[in-house]
Amino acid sequence: MAGSTGNTYRPLGGWVEMPEAPQPELEGDVSADVVIVGAGFAGLSTALELAARGAKVVVLEREFAGFGASGRNAGYLAGGQGLEYDLFLKRVGREQARGIVGFYDAGVGYVEGKLRDYGIDCDYNASGIIRAAVHPSQEKKLRRRMQVGIELGSPAEFLDQAAMRARGIPPAFLFGAYSPGGGTLDPGKYVMGLRRAALRAGVRIYENTTLQSWVDGPVVRALTARGSASAPFLVLATNAYTPQLGLLRDKVMPLRVSAIETEPLSARQLASLGWARREGIVTSHWTMESHRLTARDTLVLTTKRLHYVYGRQTPSVPDTSAYRQLAQGLHERFPTLDGVAIRACWSGYISFAYDALPVVGEAGAQRNILYAAGCSGHGVGTQSLMGRLLAERIGGTEPALLSTLRHQTPSTLPEPLQWCVVNSALGVANAMDDRVNRKARSAARR
Repeated sequence: MAGSTGNTYRPLGGWVEMPEAPQPELEGDVSADVVIVGAGFAGLSTALELAARGAKVVVLEREFAGFGASGRNAGYLAGGQGLEYDLFLKRVGREQARGIVGFYDAGVGYVEGKLRDYGIDCDYNASGIIRAAVHPSQEKKLRRRMQVGIELGSPAEFLDQAAMRARGIPPAFLFGAYSPGGGTLDPGKYVMGLRRAALRAGVRIYENTTLQSWVDGPVVRALTARGSASAPFLVLATNAYTPQLGLLRDKVMPLRVSAIETEPLSARQLASLGWARREGIVTSHWTMESHRLTARDTLVLTTKRLHYVYGRQTPSVPDTSAYRQLAQGLHERFPTLDGVAIRACWSGYISFAYDALPVVGEAGAQRNILYAAGCSGHGVGTQSLMGRLLAERIGGTEPALLSTLRHQTPSTLPEPLQWCVVNSALGVANAMDDRVNRKARSAARR
């Protein structure tokens, strides 16, 4: 079997290291036009957009830029074909759904443009993304999802087994829906590139600075352990951590997602895979798997199992059961890599609404506290583009895409009912996925 996960847990994730020159903690009182909490894709993109419009911006970050989900994800820049249409289509209707899908697709082009604008080298591979099946029983669901996405405006094409083999896709993936837009990147290099660009633009970033509370009013005062930051606008770009700040507790919940990364593959191992274009591959399971090669010739697998922690908590702890499941998936999907060592394992949190859509809006008596959460595992494009939308909203206009995203988010449940319902649903999804995997193993042995 593929190598054991052993003692390879990385508390910071597999893509980032603590900056050699972290920005200082906030001490004393500062003022700005806008205070942003959270230095991930959304927070830094918002800061850059505001700075480009001449605003004086302060960013508060509890750890360091990229510490949270932005530095722990799989690095997929994906568009509208990655959405869970069944969770929201009937709620919002086709017209609004078409706009939401357009937002996701627009996020791909937005990030590609910013990579050029800011000169960020993050190993971007514009290969497109394939949603693949590992057993014939997944074909109906895969084709239906792809067709709904096409009808809502997101392009894709079906790849049969011959087309998959012609592209060199590893044989465990039988057929798939190919989305030509987007691809994969190194999320750590991307978020650190945004950090450098923000500092060059004059944004003041205070790292190791935890928001403790805020005082509402025409000027919002964000309070930290050793100081405060005041501005007419406060932006909470804290994603999965937002409920712990007392906001969106009834709208989003944090879900723990895990990943493993192999040691660099040899030339022989890479050749055994084929996979020349290195397309990002996600599967058509209820809880999708993702598989991608990196620029450092490692293989990264993510998800497989999701976990919800009681009380919407986000403990930074290893998830050994998830790592075992991922290692088993590595063995089953890539048998030519039998025995390959695991370089790193990590876990992090995404924020998820019951309809799997972004949650954006305003709070406070003056409606000058803005928030964006609910990336649902698609943060690279959506949370980056969110920065432009929030900047335009602060500037006094309502962007069409922001209006499109506004909808009535389903309310979450109180504890302990929330814990019971969510984990029961995840258990059912896991059982259905395990059934498909057993069928795939049985077929592989024939």
